[in-house]
Amino acid sequence: QVQLVESGGGLVQPGGSLRLSCAFSGRGFSVKAVGWYRQAPGKQRELVALLTSGGSINYADSVLGRFTISRDNYKNLVYLQMNSLKVEDTAVYYCNVGGLSSGAWGQGTQVTVSS
Repeated sequence: QVQLVESGGGLVQPGGSLRLSCAFSGRGFSVKAVGWYRQAPGKQRELVALLTSGGSINYADSVLGRFTISRDNYKNLVYLQMNSLKVEDTAVYYCNVGGLSSGAWGQGTQVTVSS
């Protein structure tokens, strides 16, 4: 059974950094696309960063140059390095492995950017 567990969220001041991690348990991790999404209160869930099995990466315009997605196919881990955090980055961040239609989701981790 596939399971995703996110960690690394927390409270940080504007301009600070956090690194989110997502641990995948299951089969076929290395051939699946991985992504990070976020949902702020009252807003729809949105894509933050997507990394395909072939290495292609897409970022939301709002995080371009500040966030970096990466993966470790040996450890079945997905990372999101977040730098220069802004108040508007505050949201619950979710990891996805395998795509929107049939992929797995983690439980989410809260990121709060506040002074």
